[in-house]
Amino acid sequence: MKGLTAKDVMTPHVLPARADWPIERLAEFLIENDISGAPVTSEYGALIGVVSLTDIVRHESLHQREPQTKQTHDYYLPVLEYQYAEEEMATFRVDGGSEVTVRDIMTPMIFQVEEDVPVQEVADKMIRGRIHRVFVTRGDNVVGIITALGLLDVLRKA
Repeated sequence: MKGLTAKDVMTPHVLPARADWPIERLAEFLIENDISGAPVTSEYGALIGVVSLTDIVRHESLHQREPQTKQTHDYYLPVLEYQYAEEEMATFRVDGGSEVTVRDIMTPMIFQVEEDVPVQEVADKMIRGRIHRVFVTRGDNVVGIITALGLLDVLRKA
């Protein structure tokens, strides 16, 4: 393991999420690509944060705990129930979708290392920061990602 650098252990194919995506799109993206997190880029491709499945779960969990306020349509519900059958009422439901975006739930702090950083330094950074992924950069460009599982794989092969 001595002499290995970030470039030697990184996964070079990094799939970014867009900051303006709704969280539903983010969830689909992570599941489709079998990944648990991704860098977040602006509409211009600049790296602005990181987002993970944990962020989605945290958001949904907090959203569930918020007290539900009576909405305007709740006022009209008894009148509609009186005029229409239950089956017909089911067709009236409108799901407007979430207006929450990746930008709203992402972590704006980015953990990154240059390609030539020793693997031990990468591991130290991940342990100290209690993080699961580090982005490998060349200048301002993300050229790879190192995950905790990726480091375990390197350790297993050593």
